[in-house]
Amino acid sequence: MLARMSDWNFMTVIIVLSVFALWKLELAATLLNLRAFPATVPTALAGLMDTAKLDQGRDYLRVNARFGMVQASASLTVLLMFWGLGGFGWLDGLARGWVGSELLAGLVFLSLLLLGQSLIGLPFSVYETFVIEQGFGFNRATPRTFVLDRLKGLLLAALLGLPLLAAVLWIFSNVAHAWLWAWAVVTGFQLALTYLAPSWIMPLFNKFTPMPEGPLKQAIEALGDRCGFPLCGVFVMDGSKRSTKANAFFTGLGRRKKIALFDTLIEKSSQAELLGVLAHEIGHFRCGHIRQRLAVGVVHSAAVFFLLGLATNPHGTFARLLFDAFGVSVISPHVGLVLFSILLEPVSKCFGVLANAWSRRHEFEADAYAAKVTGNGEALGEALTKLSVDHLAHPTPAALRVWLDYSHPPLLQRLAALRHADEPEAQAF
Repeated sequence: MLARMSDWNFMTVIIVLSVFALWKLELAATLLNLRAFPATVPTALAGLMDTAKLDQGRDYLRVNARFGMVQASASLTVLLMFWGLGGFGWLDGLARGWVGSELLAGLVFLSLLLLGQSLIGLPFSVYETFVIEQGFGFNRATPRTFVLDRLKGLLLAALLGLPLLAAVLWIFSNVAHAWLWAWAVVTGFQLALTYLAPSWIMPLFNKFTPMPEGPLKQAIEALGDRCGFPLCGVFVMDGSKRSTKANAFFTGLGRRKKIALFDTLIEKSSQAELLGVLAHEIGHFRCGHIRQRLAVGVVHSAAVFFLLGLATNPHGTFARLLFDAFGVSVISPHVGLVLFSILLEPVSKCFGVLANAWSRRHEFEADAYAAKVTGNGEALGEALTKLSVDHLAHPTPAALRVWLDYSHPPLLQRLAALRHADEPEAQAF
């Protein structure tokens, strides 16, 4: 049991019901998605997908669905056990007993909690990579690469994450209007990281080789010029080091934007298809999606920090209720950060539904832009189909799953929209 029933407050009831509601909603979406998988190849994919590939996709979905349900149930069980046994208060007391400083105690508390979470999740990551992904022919990562990736991740978290956490905890303990200053510091850090990551962080995990001179590079540069896209480099990333799955992305801010193409994408796509994919990404830039998402993200972050300020105010009723719900006596920024994140999860899910719907609309607009600027929407459609089939994506996902999690429209909807991309009203973005 979480606590004696007489010790519960209404905050406890809200959090428990919300946690279970999210788990049940995810389970319902998973079961509906399994049921929605077609028995035969959809007409729109005839000639692009055979029955064997469809059956493999169904098996991939079933395995991942089963794995996801086990993982979600295990995470929920661990959370409820840790909560019910007074783990948050115990860990806070342990951290305070090790060090005398409030700030250091906060860093120890958060580090231990994140380390424990990582260790619990490690077996699931190993199974997903070396059993599921490898079993379906996707994984190319060796155990050495897998271990090095995690060690590098921990090192980066220590070098970058701990100083940022220290700054946020210090602000909440010492500065008036702390939420505003903490928000400013974190936003500035995120923007700096966006600028520096392509040159300093991403190369720690993957090799980025300048694309050699040739027709493809010339065509990409010409596309960038035609679209008025500030491009300072075209690179090939060794995505095949970890997976057979393909992708492409842009990095950088301002006029230092770079294109990175997975080597697997280049291997599997024609030049026209690659240009369609890149034109789609440029479409996000030209349609103003990047600026819009950045602005909304900044405002959303400000709202979260404002609420976090209420959740860590030692003299506030809201903070007292929240800490009592988790059985923690001392109100502090570091514990409040964790408890608030648990409370915020249902709200974040609701916001995520709206954000995903907005993102799906942006994807349609970027598709239409790519079809217009290349004059070849069919090539983009072929590229999207290849990626979907190669990744064993669900061809007809359930509406609830799309509503909850899809930031991109399902393939068949995108193909249908692309077939009408040349119509005048489809180009009005």
